[in-house]
Amino acid sequence: MSQHDLSEIDLREGELRIRLRRGAREVVISPPVAATPAPAFSPTSSVPAPGPEASPPGPPTHLIKSPTPGTFYSASSPDAEPFVRAGSRVTPTTVVCVIEAMKIFNEITADCTGVIKEVMVENQQAVEYGQVLFKVELTS
Repeated sequence: MSQHDLSEIDLREGELRIRLRRGAREVVISPPVAATPAPAFSPTSSVPAPGPEASPPGPPTHLIKSPTPGTFYSASSPDAEPFVRAGSRVTPTTVVCVIEAMKIFNEITADCTGVIKEVMVENQQAVEYGQVLFKVELTS
């Protein structure tokens, strides 16, 4: 990278992604995030009809889940501002946090457009695969 004056290399093959950055001495390997299929509607399931007091459903919500077990970091360094907070607007490419697993730092992106409604974990908290990290109110 020094020889060719490169500061970053981002390689993708299929769903595997490897990003190298010079200076920060950071290697990021992002495992693919599998989409969870929505449960199929069963005509035999009973859904109660909304009563007169029922409020209309709110905007759809997207859950950002951890793609790997590890340690959740809300910012790129201890003295940096968090990537996002409740009320932050996000796009599919917005980095929302970093999950560190075995000294590999994985940048987690929002993968949706909306507003962060709730941060579900604390900085430096251990997280599990599939654990909800953020609730996002979807917008168009």
